Amino acid sequence: MCSHYQTLKDAELLLKKFGAPNKPASREYDIWPRRRGAFIRRPIEHDASDEAVPEREAVVGQWGMIPPGTRPEKLAEANKKSTFNARSETAHQLWTFRKAWAKAQRCIIPADAIFEPDWRPVYECRGERPIATRFTRADGAPLGIAGLWDRWRDAAGQLQESYTMLTINADEDPLFRDYHQASKEKRMIVILPEGAYEDWLTAPVADTRDFLLPYPAERLVAEPQPK
Repeated sequence: MCSHYQTLKDAELLLKKFGAPNKPASREYDIWPRRRGAFIRRPIEHDASDEAVPEREAVVGQWGMIPPGTRPEKLAEANKKSTFNARSETAHQLWTFRKAWAKAQRCIIPADAIFEPDWRPVYECRGERPIATRFTRADGAPLGIAGLWDRWRDAAGQLQESYTMLTINADEDPLFRDYHQASKEKRMIVILPEGAYEDWLTAPVADTRDFLLPYPAERLVAEPQPK
């Protein structure tokens, strides 16, 4: 489960690594739930046979899916729910995510790094606190995180974008099994290999689970952060 990540500082990487021709307006680097970050998707108009429509676009939205049908006056209440991560095992069933899953509204969330808490010091030494740990790709390339996106109409009638990261079980993962609290299930986000980006965005709904695999631990670097 990821509740903090860093997006890309270099907008040119969106084109070079993710094929997005436009520069999103987001200016925040450290992204926490309910903040606005960039994600990559196929344009909604991609099936209109319009050659002017690009294959991919960068969109800015809220990190934390807004449940479909949420009334504007209920938005604050809806935003109290934990919707920034979606369990891949149940996303197709839950009201918040199932429409996006059923419509194959998949996206890629570009990131320089993600953060997870290391609880081992807490269990090894009383009085210690969990240590925030920064995960990056060993080759220095940006992470492409698998997600779902949706749209919501606000009180002014404007469509607002939101997105979530998909997670899988990590109890047996050689890296992520050491993070989070010992009494809880270990979870990890889905980091896509670069060669799978196009298929992830275009594959039929029935193939979604084929992409929900752990990223090789040896291709990631975990760095404890100073207190």
